Amino acid sequence: MSIVKKASAHWAGDLKSGIGSISTETGVLREAPYGFKARFEGGKGTNPEELIGAAHAGCFSMALSMILGGENLVAESIDTQAEVTLDQVDGGFSITKVHLILKAKVPGATQEQFEKLTGMAKAGCPVSKVLNAEITLDATLLS
Repeated sequence: MSIVKKASAHWAGDLKSGIGSISTETGVLREAPYGFKARFEGGKGTNPEELIGAAHAGCFSMALSMILGGENLVAESIDTQAEVTLDQVDGGFSITKVHLILKAKVPGATQEQFEKLTGMAKAGCPVSKVLNAEITLDATLLS
């Protein structure tokens, strides 16, 4: 079984003064603006790294929920933040790191069990698998 999801991007102009837009087939993003300033200078709009971070945080959170369910645990809350690092490497740019920061409330989970299961989610989520970057995790089990 294959699932295909679609997104598109439009760009006009040169790198620094040009402007683009990103859209998704669901319409959640519809011509969301992006450009050099949003990516490298903190300007308005989105950027690919931010979108990858959102995708990774969402994917990891869902993977953790599934893995918890396999242990008969249900999270009261899973809150994940992803910090995506873009570095200049060999004259170009590369996403070198993604740092996941998790705060989760999982009734009945022990700290040892939580650490094992969050590690499995980090390694097993599809977005983790596609990224050629160092992926780290700080996981906090809330009581």
